[in-house]
Amino acid sequence: MDNGDIEGGGSEDEFHTKQSGREYRPVVAHDPAVLEMSSIPPGSSSQAKTNANPDRLNDNENGSEREHRLELFGFDSLVNILGLKSMTGEQVAAPSSPRRDGEDASFTFDRDRPRPNDLKLGTMMGVFVPCLQNILGIIYYIRFSWIVGMAGIGESLVLVAFCGLCTFLTGISLSAIATNGAMKGGGPYYLIGRALGPEIGVSIGLCFFLGNAVAGALYVLGAVETFLKAVPAAGIFREAITTFNGTEVAHPIQSPSSHDLQIYGIVVTIVICFIVFGGVKMINRVAPAFLIPVLFSLFCIFIGIFLAKKDYPADGITGLSMESFKENWSSDYQLTNNAGIPDPEGKVYWNFNALVGLFFPAVTGIMAGSNRSSSLKDTQRSIPIGTLAATLATTVLYLVSVLFFGALATRDTLLTDRLLTATIAWPFPAIIYVGIILSTLGAALQSMTGAPRLLAAIANDEILPVLNYFKVADGHEPHIATLFTAFICVGCVVIGNLDLITPTVTMFYLLCYAGVNLSCFLLDLLDAPSWRPRWKIHHWSLSLLGASLCIVIMFLISWSFTVVSLALASLIYYYVSIKGKAGDWGDGFKSAYFQLALRSLRSLGANQVHPKNWYPIPLVFCRPWGKLPENVPCHPKLADFANCMKKKGRGMSIFVSILDGDYHEHAEDAKAACKQLSTYIDYKCCEGVAEIVVAPNMSEGFRGIVQTMGLGNLKPNIVVMRYPEIWRRENLKEIPATFVGIINDCIVANKAVVIVKGLDEWPNEYQMQYGTIDLYWIVRDGGLMLLLSQLLRTKKSFENCKIQVFCIAEKDSDAEELKADVKKFLYDLRMQAEVIVISMKSWDVQIEGGSQQDEWSESFTPAQQRIAGYLAEMKRSAQGDGNKLMADGKPVVVNEQQVEKFLYTTLKLNSTILRYSRMAAVVLVSLPPPPAHHPAYFYMEYMDLLVENVPRLLIVRGYRRDVVTLFT
Repeated sequence: MDNGDIEGGGSEDEFHTKQSGREYRPVVAHDPAVLEMSSIPPGSSSQAKTNANPDRLNDNENGSEREHRLELFGFDSLVNILGLKSMTGEQVAAPSSPRRDGEDASFTFDRDRPRPNDLKLGTMMGVFVPCLQNILGIIYYIRFSWIVGMAGIGESLVLVAFCGLCTFLTGISLSAIATNGAMKGGGPYYLIGRALGPEIGVSIGLCFFLGNAVAGALYVLGAVETFLKAVPAAGIFREAITTFNGTEVAHPIQSPSSHDLQIYGIVVTIVICFIVFGGVKMINRVAPAFLIPVLFSLFCIFIGIFLAKKDYPADGITGLSMESFKENWSSDYQLTNNAGIPDPEGKVYWNFNALVGLFFPAVTGIMAGSNRSSSLKDTQRSIPIGTLAATLATTVLYLVSVLFFGALATRDTLLTDRLLTATIAWPFPAIIYVGIILSTLGAALQSMTGAPRLLAAIANDEILPVLNYFKVADGHEPHIATLFTAFICVGCVVIGNLDLITPTVTMFYLLCYAGVNLSCFLLDLLDAPSWRPRWKIHHWSLSLLGASLCIVIMFLISWSFTVVSLALASLIYYYVSIKGKAGDWGDGFKSAYFQLALRSLRSLGANQVHPKNWYPIPLVFCRPWGKLPENVPCHPKLADFANCMKKKGRGMSIFVSILDGDYHEHAEDAKAACKQLSTYIDYKCCEGVAEIVVAPNMSEGFRGIVQTMGLGNLKPNIVVMRYPEIWRRENLKEIPATFVGIINDCIVANKAVVIVKGLDEWPNEYQMQYGTIDLYWIVRDGGLMLLLSQLLRTKKSFENCKIQVFCIAEKDSDAEELKADVKKFLYDLRMQAEVIVISMKSWDVQIEGGSQQDEWSESFTPAQQRIAGYLAEMKRSAQGDGNKLMADGKPVVVNEQQVEKFLYTTLKLNSTILRYSRMAAVVLVSLPPPPAHHPAYFYMEYMDLLVENVPRLLIVRGYRRDVVTLFT
C-alpha cells in the first residue's frame, strides 16, 4: 500500500506510517467492519457524534467514504486523535510523578512549548565514550602496574576477572531493565526506583550520587598528582621524601605534597564545574578532546612495551621477558607507607581484599551512559550496546596489560615506579603525562556531569521535600545540583589521599550495582505481563549472581565500610518512608505482593476456615443514617471501631458505601468517592480498602455487596454498621425497612452482624477506658461475642477493663450448674472473665404475676401506643387491598400478644443491662433476629426498647460457624 491508496482531502485525516512492519490506514465505506454495522439506526449515539462534529468530515468528493470511520464504535480513530505520534518518537508530555496526589495522569501533547535543550545523543557519544572515559581513569595509569607488582600476575588476573565479571553481569541486568520501556532521567535511580519502589530507589540513588561526587574528587586528585609528578617545579610546597629499603642500595623517592594536591585539586574542580555549567553541548565538544589523547596514550604505552629492552628506557625494565613473567607470577603482599611505597615500618598492609577495594573503581564507569538517559536518542538501543561494549573492551585491556606489565619489569620497579606507564611510553613520557591528565579530567568531567543530573532526577519526582531546591524544568541544566556536587567534590579533594577515598567510592558503586541486579532478578523472577525487555540475553540466576558478587566484594574490601554504607542507605530508606509522599510506581514488590496474594488465596481455597485460623474481616457499612459534615465520607469513629476488631492491627477491613442512582450516570462520581474514602481510611490509620457501589437504592446495593464482595475465603464475614438512632427523631420512615432488610440479607448470606449504638462516644486509641466489658450472652453464637471482647482488650484504650459474662437463664433453671459450665468453657478457651448468671421471668410468668411494673410504663406504654397507631393505619390501608395487611410492600401477620411479648422481653433485658452495667465501658448483647411476618416498624420499636439509655452498646449476631475452639 502506497500513499496513493489513502483517499481523503483533509490534512488532519491524512496519516501514513509504518510501525513494526504494519501499515495503518483509515477505515473506508467498503470495509467489512463498516458493512457489518451498516444497520445502526440513525438515532444511535455514534450517529449523534458524527452529526455533532460535521467540521471533522471532508468536504470533497470522498467525504461520504471518510464519514464511515471508527465513530461507528463510539470512538474517533486512534490515528486521527494521536496520529500514533507517541509511538514514533514525537515528544509527549510525560505523566507527572505518581507521588503527586490529585493530578490527572492522562497524556497531553505539548508540541508548541519551546525546549531549551533538544540535543539528543547516540550510542557512541552518549554511552560508549562516557563509559570509556570513566573506566579508563587514574587507576590504570598510576596504580595498575603497582597492583600487578603487589598481587603478582596470577592473582591480578583473578582480580581483574572477578571485578570485570561483577560489572559485566550488572551491565546485562542494566540492559534488560533499560530496554523494558521508555526511560526518563536519573539512570540507575530511575531503574531501581521503578523496580524496587521509591524508598529503595531514593536510598540507593542518593548513595550513588555521593559515589559519583566522590569519584570526581578521585579523578581530580589523580590528574593533579600526575601533573606534579611530571612537573615537580610546579609544586608550591616541598615534596615528601620517602626512602625505599627494598633494594640493596636505598634511594629516595619523591611524593607530591598533600597541600599541593589540595590547592590544585580545588582549582581543577572549579574549572570542570564551569565546563559542566555550559551544558550538554559544551560537554560533547570537550569530550573528544579528552578521549583522543587517552587512546593515543594507550597506543604509545603498548608501542613502548614492545620496544623496551633490558634497562631501557630505565633501570629495572627487562623488556618482555619470560624470566620476569615467572618471577612476578606469585604475589608479594607487604607493608607500605601511606603513599604505597614498600616500607617494613609502614602502617598499611596490603592483601587481596584491599587490592579489590583499590582496583574496583577502575571498572565502575558502566553507569556513566545511563546517567544521561534523558539526553539519549534511543535509550533501549544505546545503553545495552554502549555499556557492554565499553565493559568488554576495558576488561580485555586490563587482562592484556596484566600479562604485559608482569613480563616487562622487575617487581621492585613495579612497586616503586608509580608512573611506569609514562616511563616506558614511546617516544617520550610527556605524551603519557598529557594523556593521563586528560583521561582523569575526562572521567572527572563525566562524574561531574552525571551526578547533578542524578540528584535533579530524584528531586523532580518530589519524593523528599528537602530536595526540592535541586528541581529543574524539562530540558534545563541542573545548575544548583552542579554547585552542590562541586562542593562535595572540593570537600573530598581537601582530604588529599587517594587511597582513603577509593573504598568509599567502591561501596556506593557496589550498592548501586547490587540494586540494579536485584531489580532485574525480581522482575525476571516474577515475569509480570509488563516485563518484555528487548534485551533477551538475561536470566534471573545471572542477576542473582551479580548481586551476590557485589555483596561479597563489599565485605571483602572492608566490613566496616560495608556496614556504614548499608546503615546510611537504611537511614535514607527510613527517612523516605516517613517523610516521603505516598504513591505507587508499579514496582516489582507490588507484583510480588500480588502473586503472593494469589498463591495464598489459592492455597486457602473455598473450604470452611478452621476456627484457629479464623480472622474477622469486617465489612464496614459507611452509609450513614443521616447526614455527615462535608468532605467526611463516613462516620469518624467507624474506622476506630474497625481497628478494635483486629488483634494488633492484623487483618483487613472493607469499607463500603452506596451511591444512589444510575451506574452510567454516576460511575465517575463513584470513582471520586472511592478515592476520597480510601484517603480518609489511610488518614485514620486503618488497614482496609474502600469500595463504592452505585445502585438504584440502598437495599439493592447492599444485597449486591453482601453476595459478591471478596474472593474465596477472603470474603468479609462480619457486617458492621451504625445503629440508626435518628430514625424517629428526624422522622425517617424509610429507615426501618432498609435496616431490617440489611439484617435479613446478612442472615441469608450467613454473615455475622455487629451493630454499634453510641458510635459518637466511641473512644479513640488515646482515651483510656476503665470499668468492665459486659457480655449478655443469650444465644449460642459460635463464640463471636467472646472473641470480640478479647479483641477489644488488646487495644490500649480498653486494656484496663475486665470482662464480665452475664448468662441469661429462665427463672426455674439451675443457675449454679450453668455458671460452672460457662466457667469451665471460658477456662478451656483461655479467656479470663467473671461469670454472672441472671434469672429472668418468662412472658407467661409475667402475665400470671399481674400487670406490668410501674417503672416500665414510661417506655412500654408509649411503644404500645405507637405500634397500635401503626397497626390501625395498616388496617385502613388494607380495606382497599382486599383486607390484606401490607407493610413495606409485603403481607404481614400480626399477633398482638406476640408483639407485647417481644416488647416485654426487650424492655426486661434493657432494665437488666441498666441495673448491672450502667457504668460499663461497653456492653455486648445478642441481636434478636427480625420476627417473620412482622413489619419493620415493629422491629425498630423492639430494638429501641433494647438500646434505650445504654450509652455504648454492641449488638452482635453470630453465624453458623465456630470462631473459637477449645483445642490446640
